[in-house]
Amino acid sequence: MAGPRALLALLLVVAAAALCGRSTATPAGCAEPADSGSTLRVLHAFGPCSPFHSPSPSASWEDTVLDLLSRDDSRFLYLASLATAHRSFVPIASGRQLLQTPTYIVRARLGSPPQPLLLAVDTSSDVAWLPCSGCSGCPTSSAAPLFDTSRSTTYRPVPCGAQPCSQVPNPTCPAGATACGFNLTYGSSSLLVGLSQDSLSLATDVAPGYTFGCIQKAAGPSAPPHGLLGLGRGPLSFVSQTKNLYGSTFSYCLPSFKSFNFSGTLRLGPAGQPKTIKTTPLRSSPHRSSLYFVDLVGIRVGRKVLDIPPPAIAFDASTGAGTIFDSGTMFTRLVAPAYAAVRDEFRRRVRSAGNVTSLGGFDTCYAGPITPPAITFMFAGMNVTLPADNYLIHSTAGSLTCLAMAPAPDNMNSVLNVVASMQQMNHRVYFDVANGRLGVARELCTV
Repeated sequence: MAGPRALLALLLVVAAAALCGRSTATPAGCAEPADSGSTLRVLHAFGPCSPFHSPSPSASWEDTVLDLLSRDDSRFLYLASLATAHRSFVPIASGRQLLQTPTYIVRARLGSPPQPLLLAVDTSSDVAWLPCSGCSGCPTSSAAPLFDTSRSTTYRPVPCGAQPCSQVPNPTCPAGATACGFNLTYGSSSLLVGLSQDSLSLATDVAPGYTFGCIQKAAGPSAPPHGLLGLGRGPLSFVSQTKNLYGSTFSYCLPSFKSFNFSGTLRLGPAGQPKTIKTTPLRSSPHRSSLYFVDLVGIRVGRKVLDIPPPAIAFDASTGAGTIFDSGTMFTRLVAPAYAAVRDEFRRRVRSAGNVTSLGGFDTCYAGPITPPAITFMFAGMNVTLPADNYLIHSTAGSLTCLAMAPAPDNMNSVLNVVASMQQMNHRVYFDVANGRLGVARELCTV
């Protein structure tokens, strides 16, 4: 089985023309459109235009896919730990070695004067964090330099006893301490983070006094080279801290992981969102309060609505069971009965393609091209029919085709269905938190 590096290959990284006055060589054929208003552009992390792209000629397609799938396992461990009028367009792009493998990242600026950053966009996390100057054990990257707190005139630590200190996970304020800290787990690494505030900018907008975490110490092999922007629903998320600016509304279009261009966007605020889009109600669970739950009422393969036991897909606020949209998981995971129903009907409809083989966690693969049936996720008030590119992966030579979904892991997330980033690609996914709804509309943002 391949190691865990490749899952983030399907990540998007925000591209911009410059990084803090530092010029970086742009590979031939890589377009770099500027940010526009509050929209940021999006690119795939392992694509040739990504600042984190480091091609490995020896890595096979199979190794890459297995790597990606293995990183989803780490993502699910993170999800388990959660069991507890203005317009802005922001480019998004793909990155790797991010906390809990968030799939897409945006370009941001922090401090006064502003310092450029790359932050992973994570719809299932709240508080933002990033490596800061003086960090012990933090890796360095020319594409994502550490945030230098000494260069910012508006930076300040959050004192113990301040309200944000009670809103972070695992807060620490030992006797004699003046600044609040908290602890995070990143893959197999542990992070000591100091709670801080400074001016955060996305595209042309500025959020003064934004509360985030400065990584002060990292221990372990998977410490991140850059940070994370939480788009979850908690009090310290970007959505909550900028509600006066953006009205708790955002959307994104994630381009294909094969994209070589900065073509995806994160739109902030109600302006510029789709005028007509079907939506489904958002649900909330006190056990997983950051997550965007929706009511999945059925799944259709071809024209057949599958016979899935209702408890397998039903939302249950008391247990945290149900279905979420998540930008940080690569491949959709379904609880065992739901996945078995999808897999078995899919196999039945492509029976003429020959024998079924497997590839790591993917158990429905075929040697050669197939004619797949359509797959439709049926939500309350909204159906989403996926194009084949959203649920099939192919080898570079076209010799192997796999159903790009898998069963949920056998842990506390065995009750959680996750609509993941591959299944969201080339769709506008609209989060209207203020009005409690989520919408999905087809939008080709891959160039």
